[in-house]
Amino acid sequence: MQKPSARLLARLAQPLSRAAVATVLLASTAVQPVHAAAPTESTATSLAGNYLSARTALYDQDYNSAALFFENALRYDPQNFYLQDRAFTMALASGHTDQAIALSKDLLQGDPEHFLGSLLTTSENLRAKNYASVLEGEGTTSSNPLARLTFTLAEAWANAGKGDKTTAIKLLEDLNGPSWYKLFTLYNAGLIEELSGHPAAAAKEFSKAYKADPGSLRALLALSRNLTASGQQKQALEKLAAYEEVVPAHPLAVQMRDQITAGAVLEPTITSPAEGMADALFSLGSAINRDGEELSAAYLHLSSYLNPKLDETIIALADLYEQLGDYARSIEFLQQVSMASPLKHETEILIATHYNALDKLEQAKDHLSTLIKANPKDVDAHTTLGNILRSRAKFNEAEAAYTRALDIKAEEGKDDWVLHYFRGISREQQKNWPKAEEDLRAALKLNPKQPMVLNYLGYSLVDRGMSFDEALDMIKTAVSLRPTDGYIVDSLGWVYYRLGRFDEAVKELERAVSLRPHDPLINEHLGDAYWQVGRKLDARFKWNHARDLDPEPQDLTRILGKIERGLQPESSQVKQAKQEMPEDS
Repeated sequence: MQKPSARLLARLAQPLSRAAVATVLLASTAVQPVHAAAPTESTATSLAGNYLSARTALYDQDYNSAALFFENALRYDPQNFYLQDRAFTMALASGHTDQAIALSKDLLQGDPEHFLGSLLTTSENLRAKNYASVLEGEGTTSSNPLARLTFTLAEAWANAGKGDKTTAIKLLEDLNGPSWYKLFTLYNAGLIEELSGHPAAAAKEFSKAYKADPGSLRALLALSRNLTASGQQKQALEKLAAYEEVVPAHPLAVQMRDQITAGAVLEPTITSPAEGMADALFSLGSAINRDGEELSAAYLHLSSYLNPKLDETIIALADLYEQLGDYARSIEFLQQVSMASPLKHETEILIATHYNALDKLEQAKDHLSTLIKANPKDVDAHTTLGNILRSRAKFNEAEAAYTRALDIKAEEGKDDWVLHYFRGISREQQKNWPKAEEDLRAALKLNPKQPMVLNYLGYSLVDRGMSFDEALDMIKTAVSLRPTDGYIVDSLGWVYYRLGRFDEAVKELERAVSLRPHDPLINEHLGDAYWQVGRKLDARFKWNHARDLDPEPQDLTRILGKIERGLQPESSQVKQAKQEMPEDS
């Protein structure tokens, strides 16, 4: 199982709609505690050196370094518009907002309609409540659908700031564009109605937004909050219950439900036009985020600039930096999530996994130990500790962590298969097969159609020359559940090999290699099967390829032996397998 991810948390934070604007890119001074300090040092000492360094950093999606090198290059050629654009954009995408503001002055002189430059100026004015300046600089005529929507939202919020709610709503209603506009315009219209003191009108807009996208938790929460404030708690709870039937136990939905049930006073979604625009930029920035897209980074940092306390933006930025491989900066953002957030516990767990990704094992363990000390029954913390230790081949300690997690549970549920599965792996790696098999079968009892368990248990049985018929059935089932998983297809090929059914082994192992061409062991397995069917040149080719794919040292030794000597006569294990082979096989 993969480690917990900031991407998971970003999905939990639920922007309005990510899929809705997936095609957009194809068409196209308050305290900020989570913004990084501007970079200050560069080893390049020429225009060419800084430019080439900037391009390399940009290719690596290292926006922080790209911002430094582009700005240094700009000092050598201050009138170069390309360098102005890149230095500004990278400063904004890396969160150096003050630096971006300074760079935007010359940029906008050269191109007064520069998209991100104009958006930064608009954000500055919204933050300073200079609503007239926002309206003077409106940019709604752009042919880019993302720009047109963004500036229309900004203009609507500026009108709301001036107290002209009617014009604000009309701007949103009259905006023509792609069908995905509707969710954003309706949701923001609801926020404007709510901020203007018209809860009934707000409820209508939120209802239409939620109907436009029933998967939008953000619209649902706004609607539920609005209904509750209007004394319609029952209706709000019914909406939440319907959502939880589809997405059970979502932390934000659970928090809202508990607050309504307890009769708590719910805070409004936003309290100012700047916060409204921050919310919009968060939703748009999250929706267009594709593998660390710089435009997404700029949107999210502008959201944080307008509302540094918006937890959803903070989590989305952590997600973005995780994608960029900058786990240290991702941790900085995760640490800023407020204690009141229902996602706080998940962010703390994720911080530990990031420490592990940074090879800071002791810090990861200490962080989880702090969580466990605060709550000894924290199953997630014990499980994550087990996962980290298992990833470090500390199988004895990992087993103990999983055991503690299982001991905490008064009653096991279907989802607890994963604890038995991981503990089974830890025990198998310690050569404790009886206990490992006990765990793997317990996992399978809880989740009989779990392909990872079926594959691991089936492969382990085959590897030990045990229960070939049962193992074959398990792995066939796993392949039917995950037909494109190269590792599971490899297991099927290998069980055929161990059964002496070499032609079938070749067929499945060739498919496994096509799915996982760079895995050394799968290539080695295919080489073995080729040898057994008499294709000895093909076998040595595959073994040589496996050698070049950086296998583990013990595997390399075995592969080199095969390259030199080929396979020895049929092993006693294969003979035994044939003897044990079921009659109908």
